[in-house]
Amino acid sequence: MEKIRFFKSAFIIALFAMFVLVLVACGDSSNEDEGNASQDNDSAETEETDGASEDATVEITDAHGTVTVPVNPENVVALDSRAFETLSDWGIELAAAPRDLIPEDIPYSSDESIENIGNHREPNLELIAAADPELVIVGQRFDGFYEDIKEIVPNAAVIDLNIDVSEEATTPGENLVNGFKDSTTSLGDIFDKKEEAEQLIADFDQSIEDAKSAYNGTDTIMSVVVSGGDINFSAPQSGRVWGPLYDIFDWTPSLEIDQASSDHQGDDISVEAIAETDPDWIFVMDRDAAIASEEEASPAQDVIDNAPALQNTTAVTEGQLIYAPADTYTNESIQTFTNLFEDIANTLSE
Repeated sequence: MEKIRFFKSAFIIALFAMFVLVLVACGDSSNEDEGNASQDNDSAETEETDGASEDATVEITDAHGTVTVPVNPENVVALDSRAFETLSDWGIELAAAPRDLIPEDIPYSSDESIENIGNHREPNLELIAAADPELVIVGQRFDGFYEDIKEIVPNAAVIDLNIDVSEEATTPGENLVNGFKDSTTSLGDIFDKKEEAEQLIADFDQSIEDAKSAYNGTDTIMSVVVSGGDINFSAPQSGRVWGPLYDIFDWTPSLEIDQASSDHQGDDISVEAIAETDPDWIFVMDRDAAIASEEEASPAQDVIDNAPALQNTTAVTEGQLIYAPADTYTNESIQTFTNLFEDIANTLSE
């Protein structure tokens, strides 16, 4: 009888153990299925996210309207001198650019992997087509080639970030400020550098406020471009580099003329006529510093110092001269103007 009870108990225990094993196996199988399903879902979501990233676009408003531009495009061609420093600082690779126009302190200038299309006077536009770009950034010196470029790269997004500060512009100062902000924002959206773009704009805004606060509202300003040993007039409103700043900072010009231009070498006004206005300040852009070799250059400071007619002006006798950054002529970036405005603020405050 005891044996029967023993076998009966053993049988029940064995049966229960088998039942537990079955339950565990089913649980493992269920967990495995759920895990596989979860991995499949994660994979699908990743693929979907990657696909969305690859296909992401942004709407950019340029000088001609609205353009759909891919985010983080491949094969970028940049032609805008106002954009080179920003793109370089952000580590954007270029397929082609007018390297002849890029200052030496911007790495693109010496990067042999970038096709050199030359300068804006005789550009090799065929190299743009050969680069098969997704995006071409036009502006400033290359603004006039916009339609030609659109024609040779019909499948690319072509944006024109030109800022109108010509003699025809009615609000050159406003155009310059808003143009820098808009183009920097657009580049930040395109290359997923929104925070960096916002910081550039914040620094730019601060430099404007500081320079405004530093000006006393009465000192007269004379702005000039020194090129090839000549001192030429950079007129309020339209003059190269300096012109729009009269609007921004409400400067009092020491001289105004009719039919002033935005000529890259300034307007041909005699040094004697400049001296007769006896400016409190002289603001100088040295064109040679950006484009001439050391042997060919006539440093602006030497030219000013050796101009007899200027030596008795208030600006020279008081040492009240400000020189734009050396590469300004070929690097009119938001960084360049921020640095210039900071220098103006610091110098006028002394």
